[in-house]
This record gives sequence, C-alpha cells and structure tokens, in this order.
Amino acid sequence: MADPLDDGFDLFDLRIDVVFPEGGAVYCGAKPGDHFELRGEMLHLPPGQGISIYSLASVLPLLAAKQRATHRNDWMTTDTDIACPDPNCSTRLRIIRTGLRRFSHAATTAVPLIAE
Repeated sequence: MADPLDDGFDLFDLRIDVVFPEGGAVYCGAKPGDHFELRGEMLHLPPGQGISIYSLASVLPLLAAKQRATHRNDWMTTDTDIACPDPNCSTRLRIIRTGLRRFSHAATTAVPLIAE
C-alpha cells in the first residue's frame, strides 16, 4: 500500500542531442555537439547555444511523455530519434533519458490530491 503522506512522483531528466547523418544537408542552423536538457519542466541550453524554433516544435510534444516511465514494449520507450521538420534537412533530435528526479505533487500544482 502506498504511503498516504508521500505525494512524490518521478520524472526522467532528458538530454536531447542533435544528430548529424554523415554527408547530410543541414538547414536548421545546428552545429555538431548542439543539445539541450530538460530537468523537470525547465529546458536548459548550454551558454551561447541556440536551437531552431522549428526543430524544437518537432520534439516538444513528445518530451512530457518521454519523462514518464513507460512499458518496455511501448514505442515511446524505444523510439528516440525525431526528424527535423524540414524534409530537406537531414538532422535528427535524439531524446535520451539521463536519470530520475523526484517531485512533490504539492510543490508542482495547487490542485489537491484526491483520497482514494
């Protein structure tokens, strides 16, 4: 039985790397080594690095799902590469789960937990 006083939940931290297929065209402005991290709800870019809003838009809808534990057979667990939205750009964004972070329900929302 779950502890009724524990309102905690876990989310994966994510690192999203730009992947460059050899010899492929790059039109999104990305450079080798470009990446960003998602820790909780906060997106972190390395100092001095940007990211195309179009590339970000292609991966953003998947990040909240990738942060959560999924069944090992679920495609959300296994599929990691997201195509650049420009069909002429060969880059991919690779989503990597890097670790678990614990959060408190009460610290993340004003909506109270409902007792079962």
